[in-house]
Amino acid sequence: MKLTRRQQEIYRILRDNIDHHQLPPTYEELCRMLGLKSRGSLHKHIQALVGAGLVEPMEGLKRGIRLVEPGADEGIPYLGRIAAGRPIEAVGQAERMQVPDALLGRGPCYVLQVSGDSMIDEGIHDGDYVVIEAQVQARDGDIVVALIDNEEATLKRIEQRPGKVILHPANPSMSAMIYEPQQVRIQGVLRGLLRSYAK
Repeated sequence: MKLTRRQQEIYRILRDNIDHHQLPPTYEELCRMLGLKSRGSLHKHIQALVGAGLVEPMEGLKRGIRLVEPGADEGIPYLGRIAAGRPIEAVGQAERMQVPDALLGRGPCYVLQVSGDSMIDEGIHDGDYVVIEAQVQARDGDIVVALIDNEEATLKRIEQRPGKVILHPANPSMSAMIYEPQQVRIQGVLRGLLRSYAK
């Protein structure tokens, strides 16, 4: 689930409306809030959010969309495994996991299972589940899901410098990975951790 910055902005507007117990905004109101001149440009972003299962059309009403509120037993999407060692691909799956509200960000979130031990000094172990808030930007020092060369995803602490992006492991036996900025796409920021002690 990869959202553009504009799609994240639309999602946050809808979340803020719920937080303040307001009705969902109309398409016209959304266009005005986002500074868009036509509903056509808004429509493609709405369709992406509908496809991600985050919003739904409001049939028979002037108000166009509302947030999809999953039931208590539905949870958030589980999107497969991610490396905390060498990069591996994060593969989407049609599963959901229950996650406490305290571990969620304000935007759309998903769960990945960690494979590898490069983040053990951050308390992130092989087999743990991490809760990721879908974002395309991060602050220096955030632990992020980074997509490398559009094909491999990894969980690392990010450092962004002019002309390079450094992905730091949290394991003294491993070296940082250095890339050109165009090679790295941020897909989310770590918000929570789940662990099972069952054998």
